[in-house]
Amino acid sequence: MSLLFMEPTSRHQCLIYEGAPSLHLPALARVIRARLRENYRCVYLNSPTMVAGMQSYLAAEGVEVAKEIARGSLVVSAEREHLVDGIFDVDGMVRMLEQTLAQALRDGFAGLWATGDMSWEMGGENNLTKLLEYERRLEDFLEAHAEMGGVCQYRIDTLPAEAVRHGQIAHRSMFINETLSILNDDYVHPRMRAAWQPPQRQNALRH
Repeated sequence: MSLLFMEPTSRHQCLIYEGAPSLHLPALARVIRARLRENYRCVYLNSPTMVAGMQSYLAAEGVEVAKEIARGSLVVSAEREHLVDGIFDVDGMVRMLEQTLAQALRDGFAGLWATGDMSWEMGGENNLTKLLEYERRLEDFLEAHAEMGGVCQYRIDTLPAEAVRHGQIAHRSMFINETLSILNDDYVHPRMRAAWQPPQRQNALRH
């Protein structure tokens, strides 16, 4: 794989990791701080525990969390309104992002930056077809809207190996930290994914 320093090649990035998700909160908090300074509306979606942790790390980075939430520049939420009776709704999730971006632009922000844990967003539904469809539509949406970017988080400990592999092929670059990303040689273009088969001994990336 190729190393790329500072600015990633893709606004649709993936963080694949194992272990405590709190280990990645400092880096994500620094990205959010930077995007807030660039006048982006930032959205962080995760469990209540992780939302509380993110608020603490943002405060440690000098972000006035309550003030940013009050003015609408920061949204930290454990809500899962895109789930229908606990089932992941691809249309609902994409529609929510479209509406959130449109509202951010109407409110005078430069754009939208979002990150969320895929286990939390999917509500525990391990539907690989839905996952790949969501990632395909998300990539199409981000390609069409330069005002939006984000990081999809895949935790190896909580997702089926096949779901992690799907996440791996769906992103052009892999998030390492706030200043470094890796060009993803395993990326497969959406038009080619229907015929894609993982190598028999392929292992998920671990950071």
